[in-house]
Amino acid sequence: MRGDMEWGSIAGLVRSAADRHGDVGAVVEGRARISYAELGARVDRAAAACIANGVGVGGRVAIWAPNTLDWIVSALGAVTAGAVLVPLNTRFKGTEAAYVLERSRAKLLFVTGTFLGTSYLASLRRAAGDGPGKGPLPGLPHLEQVVVLADDAPADFRTWKDFLAGGEGKGEVRARTAALTRTSPSDIVFTSGTTGRPKGVVITHAQSLRAYGIWSDLAGLRRGDRYLIVNPFFHTFGYKAGVLACLMRGATMVPQPVFDVDTVPANIAAERISVLPGPPTLHQSLLDHPSRAAHDLSALRLVVTGAAVVPLRLVERLRAELGVETVLTAYGLSEASGCVTMCRRGDEPSVIATTSGRALPGTEVRVADASGRPVVPGVPGEVLVRGFNVMQGYFEDERATAEVLTPDGWLRTGDVGVLDALGNLRITDRLKDMFIVGGFNAYPAEIEQLLGLHPDVTEVAVIGVPDARLGGVGKAYVVRRPGAVLTRDDLIAWSRREMANYKVPRAVEFVRELPRNARGKVVKGELRGRVGHRG
Repeated sequence: MRGDMEWGSIAGLVRSAADRHGDVGAVVEGRARISYAELGARVDRAAAACIANGVGVGGRVAIWAPNTLDWIVSALGAVTAGAVLVPLNTRFKGTEAAYVLERSRAKLLFVTGTFLGTSYLASLRRAAGDGPGKGPLPGLPHLEQVVVLADDAPADFRTWKDFLAGGEGKGEVRARTAALTRTSPSDIVFTSGTTGRPKGVVITHAQSLRAYGIWSDLAGLRRGDRYLIVNPFFHTFGYKAGVLACLMRGATMVPQPVFDVDTVPANIAAERISVLPGPPTLHQSLLDHPSRAAHDLSALRLVVTGAAVVPLRLVERLRAELGVETVLTAYGLSEASGCVTMCRRGDEPSVIATTSGRALPGTEVRVADASGRPVVPGVPGEVLVRGFNVMQGYFEDERATAEVLTPDGWLRTGDVGVLDALGNLRITDRLKDMFIVGGFNAYPAEIEQLLGLHPDVTEVAVIGVPDARLGGVGKAYVVRRPGAVLTRDDLIAWSRREMANYKVPRAVEFVRELPRNARGKVVKGELRGRVGHRG
C-alpha cells in the first residue's frame, strides 16, 4: 500500500482513520477508552485551537511529555493545523530542552506537568527564565506560548483545557489540511551526532506515511490489534511505528508512559495485548519475570525488536514459551525516517537473531569502503542508504547535511555493517562511537561536551562499555583540574543533575592524560582496549 498516495498527509490519515475505523477503540488510558471517531474529533479540536493561537503552516510546535492520550491529541492536532512537530526527549534536562526549542524556533510548546518527580516547567525556568524575550520564558524569545497538559498551570502558562476552549471552526481546519502536500515537512526529530550538538532531521508527510505503511505490511499489523506502546513517542519509532501505524490499520493504542517490568505482564493480560515492539531488554525481562505464569499472555502475537544484539535464544523463547507467532528484527535511524531494513515473516530464527533483515521496498542499502565503493557480501564497511526514506536534510544546517548526504543521494549512516548474499544486514560497529543504553542512543561527543562544563574537569573521553541489564553504558576517562579533589560519586551526581539519565556515565576513571595520536586526537581504541583487558 502506498500510504502517502492514499492519505496525502498525516492529517488525511487521521481523518481517514476516523471514517474507516470509527467505532473501533483507538486509545486506552487507564479507565479512559476512546474510539477512532472520538479521537478524530479531539484532534480536529486541538488543530482548531492551534490555528486560533497563531500556529501557521510550517511553524514549529514542540511537545515535551511522556506517552499519553494528550500527547497523541496535541501532536496530531498541531500537525493537522499544518505545523511541523518537534518532539523533545522526556529524559532531557532543562538546558537540553531549551537548546532544541531555541534551535527549532518553536512558537508553541506542549509540556507535561510533573513526571517521574521532575517539574519540566521548573527545569525550563532555570534554563531559560532570563533573556530578551517577552513570552513566558524570556530566554526563549521565539516561544510565544506554553501549554501545560494538565488541569493546573502556573501564571504565564495555559492549561490544556483553556487552550482547547479557544478553538472553533472545523472549516478552517479542513482548509489548513488541504494546504498540506506530500512534500510538506511533518516533523523535525533532533538527534545528536559526532559534533556533540543535536541536529534536526527534517522528514515529510509522504516519507512518514510510506515508510510506516510498508512497516505495517511487513509486520502484519491489523485492525483490532491491541498495541502496548512502550517505545517513547518522542522517538521516531514510538510515534510512527506506534501511533501512525495504528491509525493506518485500526489497531488500539495502549500508551505506556514508563516501562515498569513489574506492571507489563499485568497490562498485557488485562488489555489482551497482541503487539509489543521494543528493545530486547524489554522482552527478556518479560520472559524472566517471576510472576509471568500468573498472567494470561496468550494474546501476544507480534514482537518487533532491534537497537541491539538480539540473542537467538530470545527469539526461540518468545516463540516457544509465549507462543508469539511473529518475531521480527529491524534497523533504522532518524535520518532515514527511522526504518531502513526489516526481517520478513517466515524468516528463519537464525536470520532474525543475527541480522536486521533486508532493505525496505523502494530503498537501497549498500555497504561501502572508505572511498565509497561497494564491497562484496561478507566484508564489513559503512552502511549507506538511498531511497524515499532518506531525510530532506538537517534543519537549517547545510554543512552538516553535506557531510552525510552524497551528491547522488546516498545517506552515510556512520554505522558499520555486513551484508550477506541475500541482502540481510548485520550491524557490527558504530563509526560514530554511539552506544545504546536500554534502547536509547548515547553519543560520546555530546556527553563529553556536557561533562566538560564541570569546573574541575579539564579533559574527558567517553566510551560505551557492556552492561548486563542495559546493553551498554558510558564510561568516562577524566583529567581533573590540578588541585581538584573531584570524586567519581561527585561527578556522577553532578551528571544526573545536568543530563538525561541514559547519558550519565556509570563508571569514571581519573587519568593523568588521555592517549592521543600524532594529530592530537584521542585514541579511543586504546581506551576500549583497557576495558577489554581488565574484563
